[in-house]
Amino acid sequence: MTVSGEVADAAPPRRRRWRVWSAVAGVALLLVVTALVAFRAGGGGAPPDAAPSPSPTAKPPLTTAQVYTVLAPSVVSVRGSGNGTGVVANADGLVVTAFHVVDGAKTIEITFPDGTEVPATLAGSDRANDIALLLPQRAPTVIVPAVIGNAGRLAIGDDVVAIGNQLGLVHSTTAGVVSGLERVATGTDGTRLRGLIQFDAAVNPGSSGGPLVNTRGETVGIVVALLNPTPAGTFVGVGFAVPIGAALGGGADGTGPPGPMQ
Repeated sequence: MTVSGEVADAAPPRRRRWRVWSAVAGVALLLVVTALVAFRAGGGGAPPDAAPSPSPTAKPPLTTAQVYTVLAPSVVSVRGSGNGTGVVANADGLVVTAFHVVDGAKTIEITFPDGTEVPATLAGSDRANDIALLLPQRAPTVIVPAVIGNAGRLAIGDDVVAIGNQLGLVHSTTAGVVSGLERVATGTDGTRLRGLIQFDAAVNPGSSGGPLVNTRGETVGIVVALLNPTPAGTFVGVGFAVPIGAALGGGADGTGPPGPMQ
């Protein structure tokens, strides 16, 4: 009985301590629930960290087929003292080509992509860069100027596409890379051409005046020459283009407006 009495006397304090701890736990739980509600409702709780905004991603480069689709409506055939290619530079139908294609020609004719054939006049020339600007006497209803790029951003190894009428094959499209910058070459009349883009996309007679295009579909150069170490005069892997800015009279960075050159 003594043991039973001791147990009976000890029991109430344990129950009291349980009640105390239960009350404390209940208050703590209430505080946690209140904090969670306030947090979710935005009332009094610290705001959640802002979700990181997605970083901008660069547009993927165009394929050669896509570059052709973009540029084909802007590439024309030019017939002057020889046969060549040109590219439409503005909404008036102004065409940029190689000067040696029209040098000394009594008449100049442009054939637009829709088949429209029109006579043209020499609006400007830059013999030092082998560049001519042609103004059609009348333009087709739909004119699609090429997008002008920045040749100053080119690096050796960059992918490029050349479009032209090489060997009389209209709109021939070839792909390669920039294989050199600031090159010097000799033009057909013996002029020393400087600051040229060297590339290895195949070009041949008839390609002169055609666009050299980057993988964003922007014209960055005008094809003017190819290296001819043999009498055959065919492509051996080295072509040259005038940076588009120099072709349009604004320097190599392409910032100049397409207007007549003196």
